Amino acid sequence: MSRSTFPRSASATLLAFLLHAMIGVPAVADPERGRARPSDDGTISIRLLEIPANRVDDPRSHVFIVDHVNPGTAFTRRMEIRSTSDEAQHVELYPAAASVGRGRFTFAPDRTANELTSWIRLDRSAVDLPPHGSARLKARVAVPRWASKGERYAVIWAQVSSDKANGTNGNVTLVNRVGIRAYLDVGLGGDPPSDFQIGTITPQRTDDGQPKVVAAVANTGERAIDIDGHLTLTEGPSSMSAGPFQVARGTTLAPGQRGDITVELGDELPDGPWKFELILRSGRVARTTTGTLTFPAKAGTWGLAASVDSPWILILALAGLVSLIAAAVMVFFRFRRTRAQATG
Repeated sequence: MSRSTFPRSASATLLAFLLHAMIGVPAVADPERGRARPSDDGTISIRLLEIPANRVDDPRSHVFIVDHVNPGTAFTRRMEIRSTSDEAQHVELYPAAASVGRGRFTFAPDRTANELTSWIRLDRSAVDLPPHGSARLKARVAVPRWASKGERYAVIWAQVSSDKANGTNGNVTLVNRVGIRAYLDVGLGGDPPSDFQIGTITPQRTDDGQPKVVAAVANTGERAIDIDGHLTLTEGPSSMSAGPFQVARGTTLAPGQRGDITVELGDELPDGPWKFELILRSGRVARTTTGTLTFPAKAGTWGLAASVDSPWILILALAGLVSLIAAAVMVFFRFRRTRAQATG
């Protein structure tokens, strides 16, 4: 169900970004900061101003539209578009389709529509921003009563374009856009669970000799997940420690999908062995794996899979201890009963 929302005044770095350059001409952009860069040195950004009240503890909801609603539900989200350009900017606003596959959140080209975009209405289709100006945008999402169960994906884009003369080729249009992802699940009842598992962890060295760790991840829940996290190394050669090292962002998995996350480490790290702790999270869900790994000595090669500390070892040990205690208690009471019969 759609819940009440509250304003979010803190600035948020957007993770959803796509640069689209038409006619093969590259445009300048800053993907790390999630901002579209117009013709001058300024940037255009977009951020959420409100999130569902029951998702305050979900980091994904601070930068994406993430919700679960029943069929027939309508809700709104307010956003802000801001310019740091010294020039006035005309910004086009529209929803477009997206999908999740092969470990990525994939943006459809141009203004491609899908089922979710047909449910989204913006209160304006464009805005003219003065130099260093900002404007508000409201998106209304109305889910029809006949909507089937499942999760849909889309992006609400803010787009800036510029025409430039390019010699004999005439005018060339450069298009930059930045957007907010939407993950909307539809179905009766509560929000489907989100969960994932960490699989095999493999150390390697890249072709230039840099150490790298690759971990397999499986989405075992019923919502798409965006993986983030870090890796820490301890108890290395000469008691060295290193990290934490940030997981490379950008891995998105739909329910039932599997993919790899990568962590690139410092150039000067010795082979090991190392104790490691890998912490991965998506929204409210976090998973931790610990163990031992050794990087291969040769560049461009893979090492042996890491040895993982399994919690089942402790569980089995505790189960064995409980069984021994139960057996000892049974022997004690049997001895007492036998002794009482003998003296009676």
